[in-house]
Amino acid sequence: MNTSATSAKPQNNKFEPRHDWTIPEVNTLYALPFNDLLFQAQLVHRAHFDPNYVQVSTLLSIKTGACPEDCAYCPQSARYDTGLEKERLMEINKVIERAKEAKEAGSTRFCMGAAWRNPKARDMPYVTDMVREVKKLGLETCMTLGMLTREQAIELKQAGLDYYNHNLDTSPEFYGDIITTRTYQDRLDTLGNVRGSGMHVCSGGIVGMGETGDDRSSLLVQLANLEQHPESVPINMLVKVEGTPLDSVDDLEPFEFIRTIAVARIMMPQSFVRLSAGRESMNEQMQALCFMGGANSIFYGCKLLTTSNPETQEDVMLFNKLGINSKQTKDYSDEAFAAALTDEITQKQNASLYVDASAKTSKPSAETKIMDEKTMDKKIKTQTEQLIS
Repeated sequence: MNTSATSAKPQNNKFEPRHDWTIPEVNTLYALPFNDLLFQAQLVHRAHFDPNYVQVSTLLSIKTGACPEDCAYCPQSARYDTGLEKERLMEINKVIERAKEAKEAGSTRFCMGAAWRNPKARDMPYVTDMVREVKKLGLETCMTLGMLTREQAIELKQAGLDYYNHNLDTSPEFYGDIITTRTYQDRLDTLGNVRGSGMHVCSGGIVGMGETGDDRSSLLVQLANLEQHPESVPINMLVKVEGTPLDSVDDLEPFEFIRTIAVARIMMPQSFVRLSAGRESMNEQMQALCFMGGANSIFYGCKLLTTSNPETQEDVMLFNKLGINSKQTKDYSDEAFAAALTDEITQKQNASLYVDASAKTSKPSAETKIMDEKTMDKKIKTQTEQLIS
């Protein structure tokens, strides 16, 4: 697209990427009047992207829990009692089934995450086979497996992996308050190994963890001043999980999150900025402002690894209201919609088969179970009517 539009930065008449940002500069962007900031971000966005297209990915946890790291936000850490059931590495055929469902629902990229500090040598043949099988479906592939050596990055690239996710999480200054089991440099080294292998880089961070405005600016400076901007930049709102050290941190003001999206768009004009974790707590209007601010990627599906996410059909209805991905959402078939709801029902029914022995709740009665089933049936009918109306 034409990149010679009116500047979002007064002293620069081009929307080209920069790699020399400073924290005071970024703070100045954050301090702009809200409408001015969104206007600048939208100008930058339109210089490089179709403003009514949002890239859609699906994220699947292929190995859950028992992670040895101490990330203060993460329910998958073995150090915290969050009630999360740990699961072994998922069988390849089950991963392929979920990838097929994701493609049918409109996803173009399938992301697979494992709760590891780093993959072991014994894991690599398995995950590379997984990549090859998903690629056969015609989907882009992404993985997040923890830290990678140079050799592991090359092995994944040779298997056909398109993207590798490894977030910086926060600023270097605040990092030690969130994680102590790996260094900031460890993360940068992994990004370097990924970039050196020829794979695309997916890297962003989490806001709302109790950091300062300077920390948010510093995180974006770290990302934007990499030798090459990440192709994908996920911006996550903290999802507070009981049992983690951050379960009672103060909520981030919603406008500050939207500003972070807009500033990321201005600083990394050619990157996909992903509106990632935390969307379940955002109303449609807040999400729409994030798209106006330059977000152009989301995850479909009811779960992001272990935390909730808006259901696929809710995203489709929002896209229809906003005129986003009009061709793709129009092609979201009744069959795909029904399959998504059936999968949701199955997950809820399976969950009811397991009882937390430590929970002091009474066993649901037969009448309660019947009412739950009726509620789900009513939900299917109502949401189907909304989709096809």
